[in-house]
Amino acid sequence: MALLYFLGIFVGMLIPIQTSVNSRLSQYTRSSFYASTVSFGVGTVCLIILNLIINPHMLTPHFFTEQTFNYHWFVGGLLGVCFLTGNLLLLPRLGAALTVVITVAGQIMMGVVIDTLGLFGASQQPFTFFKAVGIVLLLIGILLMNQIPKDKLLHQSHSNLYIWLIIGFIFGCAPPIQTTINSALAKEVHSSFFASLVSFTIGTIALLILTLIFHRSLKIHQTHPDFGHIKPIYFVGGILGMAFVTSNVILMPFLGAALTTIVGMLGQMLMGVIIDHFGLLGTPKNRITLRKCIGLSCIAIGIILLRLF
Repeated sequence: MALLYFLGIFVGMLIPIQTSVNSRLSQYTRSSFYASTVSFGVGTVCLIILNLIINPHMLTPHFFTEQTFNYHWFVGGLLGVCFLTGNLLLLPRLGAALTVVITVAGQIMMGVVIDTLGLFGASQQPFTFFKAVGIVLLLIGILLMNQIPKDKLLHQSHSNLYIWLIIGFIFGCAPPIQTTINSALAKEVHSSFFASLVSFTIGTIALLILTLIFHRSLKIHQTHPDFGHIKPIYFVGGILGMAFVTSNVILMPFLGAALTTIVGMLGQMLMGVIIDHFGLLGTPKNRITLRKCIGLSCIAIGIILLRLF
């Protein structure tokens, strides 16, 4: 079981790297939607190759004619795109810290609801007092890890702020539902890699449509005045995202929706702290503080309470 936690933390640590790589790629695509489309496309191609090696029979017409296409085939990928699009809408209106806090709160709450009620085919788990304490500690840890500037709150009217917070919370509910649905599809087809391929394919198509609507160009500029020529490493974001999504599909039946989501978030925050502390990936140095250490400790204790009780 410990290996599953390490896997969840490790793939979670890939996400800040993926974000940094995709951010750099967006400088050459001149569009966040297009950069995400390219990233999803790379992940899709990698998953096609993996499935050709592991599950070649699943990429034949005969296999598809035997399938019953329900919402599991389409909703997972669309939810991933909704979460991505939601963050693009929220960041300029709430700022990075508040966007992280409110979307993470949505992820934690929806994960617990899915486990407690056994939604979308998930195994039902009882809700206990200690789990409630664990959730509170998790939320406190998230707040400590992401300090919200007071001026960001003061510069917005309360009505607008509350509306965007509600929208952010709703968008945050998407990842646990996506993971649960993708896991249900994996159970149907008996392959986590094929379920991930379906999710990535749907996501790529949806993002391509959004790119054509909002960006209206599929040109990738070869040079940038500040960053020079485009490098192959700027395209590895899709591979990192593929590893994260596929691992979550594998972990979901063992850890449940809430713990799979939370362990991944812990990995993301750990890597975020490491990147900030050492100034990696071209970011300015932002040394780790006592506040962040306490936040990480609260998150770790919250995970223990959710798992053991």
